[in-house]
Amino acid sequence: MDERSIITEHLTRRFGTFTAVDDLTFDVGRGEVFGFLGANGAGKTTAIRMLCGLLRPTSGQAEVAGCDVARNPEQVKRRIGYMSQRFSLYNDLTVSENLQLFGTIYGLSRTRLRERIREMYRRLSMERIKDQLVGGLPPGWKQKIALSAAMLHRPQVLFLDEPTGGVDPLERRRFWELILDTAAGGTTILVTTHYLDEALYCNRTLIMADGRIQAIGQPRTLMSEHQAADMDDLFSRLTRPAGGTTGRKEAEV
Repeated sequence: MDERSIITEHLTRRFGTFTAVDDLTFDVGRGEVFGFLGANGAGKTTAIRMLCGLLRPTSGQAEVAGCDVARNPEQVKRRIGYMSQRFSLYNDLTVSENLQLFGTIYGLSRTRLRERIREMYRRLSMERIKDQLVGGLPPGWKQKIALSAAMLHRPQVLFLDEPTGGVDPLERRRFWELILDTAAGGTTILVTTHYLDEALYCNRTLIMADGRIQAIGQPRTLMSEHQAADMDDLFSRLTRPAGGTTGRKEAEV
């Protein structure tokens, strides 16, 4: 039995003459927390959208939870959870109503949905805001709700695109405790972050620049191999050319 939850081989995506993701080959094991790092415009979000079955690859192959992302995108969507950079819940519904809606979409029974919502309230201290409209909440609370919604159905693979953006340092730690506990239960997690210290929570980390893989491995091993003082130093060495920025546009990738 293949213990890999994500497999990519030469995965590529072009928009006209622009190559957003260029020849990605890597795999992620079951229950692994896999960091996906890169500056704005590196191609991370485009790669994730392909892996989630939301964007068809130009060339190459990818399997997620045993499903080909190009041939069976709907099967992929049923087996994953996805928390995007952009808040995607309903501002005119309460926290409770949002979670009930998404739990119903995921096909959870009433009993199971109640259990999972109570668990999310407890783990992320959300009980006191459950009846508030989402639109009036600060960004950090919205991130908590989006994370909860993505995890309700216990997906086989969970994609988290900058889950701790706008979250204070104490709450970031609580986010990561939940992420690590979820992985320990067998869920594979691919996570992007702009907080480079968070990469140390990951089993392995992939660093991208200009749509290509620059390095992949255990964070501390990569720091040692590249003689970097910390993750910030490693990231700078691998993603910033001598001449300055890459010039790629975030909107394109």
